Amino acid sequence: MAELERYERERPAPVPRGGRNVLLVGSDTRAGENAEYGRDRGTQRSDTTILLHLSARGHGVTAVSIPRDLMVGVPGCRTRAGGRSAPRFAQFNLAFQVGGTACTVRTVERLTGIRVDHHMVVDFRGFKDMVDAVGGVRVCVREPIDDPDARLELPAGPRTLDGEQALGYVRARKSLGGGSDTERMNRQQEFLGALVTKVQSNGVLLNPARLYPVLDAATRSVTTDPGLGSLRGLYDLARRLRDVPTEKVRFLTVPRRPHHADPNRDELVQPDAGRLFRRLRADAPVAVAPAAGRDGGGAVPTAPSTGGTAGTSTPPKAPPGGSRTPAPVPTFTGTDAAANACP
Repeated sequence: MAELERYERERPAPVPRGGRNVLLVGSDTRAGENAEYGRDRGTQRSDTTILLHLSARGHGVTAVSIPRDLMVGVPGCRTRAGGRSAPRFAQFNLAFQVGGTACTVRTVERLTGIRVDHHMVVDFRGFKDMVDAVGGVRVCVREPIDDPDARLELPAGPRTLDGEQALGYVRARKSLGGGSDTERMNRQQEFLGALVTKVQSNGVLLNPARLYPVLDAATRSVTTDPGLGSLRGLYDLARRLRDVPTEKVRFLTVPRRPHHADPNRDELVQPDAGRLFRRLRADAPVAVAPAAGRDGGGAVPTAPSTGGTAGTSTPPKAPPGGSRTPAPVPTFTGTDAAANACP
């Protein structure tokens, strides 16, 4: 898009060896068919943002959630009204509200140093259409849900959700987890893991006759860059996902903690966040593991470390004539699609 072309010189270099980074943005717009979910306040915000890294070296897929309340530097952007905004330090989701997808991409690239190759923007209707196109998604509901705001009422246990139910499930906030955005992001990640399991287990990705109706729903329901704006572009992306084992589809949230000046906002945890971004820029492997009792994210120590970052111990020196022991793969708080499978 023109706004990104204008700032091409400041954008990061592409991932080496053909890796790809796709930015998934969930919009809370109430325009058009989405008006049934509330009044349109004249703005659109990024309700959910996930940076999806597809490795070209066999390391699988890493999906990193970016909290909407993370305080970041938002660059000056072309606004929806055609003017230009001033750079500011603000909540992450302001970028989409002010300057749409291009401003969000530039904000993510400045935050992470990772080049965004493609983007997909999904609104409420688009999300429902995609879930219905795959025949619903099975999730494990840990406790009964009765959330009028999310239009969702579910008993506990395994449940196959249709599009409308799935939308309520990933949006529910007030009735689950004490209103925590962390709980909501975890639930979104679990749902995406269940979606991956569904499309891999029922042959959707392997059968063009079943895959193309899903991709057709996507082209009609999802806003993308030109590279993904056709059946062919989406098919090429789906083909890359086809052979990735579910245990190599990882989900985590960018390492963050309550902001030092405002506990209702977030800030990055360093050096954890920087290390995660460096690994993804280099298309290097990362690992994930659950960490009970942590609200937020960070690295899970898997070796002697300093500053909370995993795997910072110095590898032993190689013996004469031998090879050096590989450095440990850093492990971050998160989960994978296989761990989220619901019986």
